[in-house]
Amino acid sequence: MSRHSVSTEVNGRLYEREVDARLLLSDFLRHELGLTGTHVGCEHGVCGACTVLLDGEPVRSCLIFAVQADGRKLATVEGLASSPDELHPLQQAFRDAHGLQCGFCTAGILMTMVPFLEENPAPTETQVREALSGNLCRCTGYQHIVDAVLLAAERRA
Repeated sequence: MSRHSVSTEVNGRLYEREVDARLLLSDFLRHELGLTGTHVGCEHGVCGACTVLLDGEPVRSCLIFAVQADGRKLATVEGLASSPDELHPLQQAFRDAHGLQCGFCTAGILMTMVPFLEENPAPTETQVREALSGNLCRCTGYQHIVDAVLLAAERRA
């Protein structure tokens, strides 16, 4: 296996590692950096549990190689809250509106919805549901998730 140097900023911190060329970004985050908030569900890019932000854009980390993050900025769910005692406003809305159950899909949904709300500060329920359509949740009927996103948008206004 060929090894490559990867230097990437994750949640504001610079990391440098030597990795196998075929190491997935999801495995890099979880196993090399210990950032286990990024969950691996389907490993086919369908479920959205592994969604992270790459240069501000949501991507499926199970479909990208770690070497593709070289020189780029990543954000994971661990980087959302400004401190351990203060949740990100979207996380707080999820808590307040009961937008999670088992929590497995939640990190990917949060990482999908953060840039969505930045681009759509006052979304409709239909827009939220469409934006959520790439994230699968087995525990809920999505209503509380939709309510949480709408609550976060309302609080931002």
